Amino acid sequence: MRYLLMIAGEGEPTEEQMAVGCGGWSDDLLARGVLVSGGGLHPPASATTVRVRGGGVQLSDGPFAESKEQIGGYAMIDCADLDEAVDIASRHPAAAYGAIEVRPMLG
Repeated sequence: MRYLLMIAGEGEPTEEQMAVGCGGWSDDLLARGVLVSGGGLHPPASATTVRVRGGGVQLSDGPFAESKEQIGGYAMIDCADLDEAVDIASRHPAAAYGAIEVRPMLG
């Protein structure tokens, strides 16, 4: 089953967190054939939020969510079940200072 891991942290990552990156986490998943795709995102300030209201497109700069935690990256994994997905998520370095949301993919 495929799961999307949404990797979130509070504010901008520190230089130390950036230096660690995934710390070999993605390399291990690639070697095991579990990682389907993934990547990091530019900071939330670079986001554009799109809404359609009254037939018109509305754009706003920055993230829509008013939250301390912002999505900084993602990984799509293909594994046996939720238990394995949670185990994989718990091993990501960002789980120690942020949060990893695990969601099953439709279809």
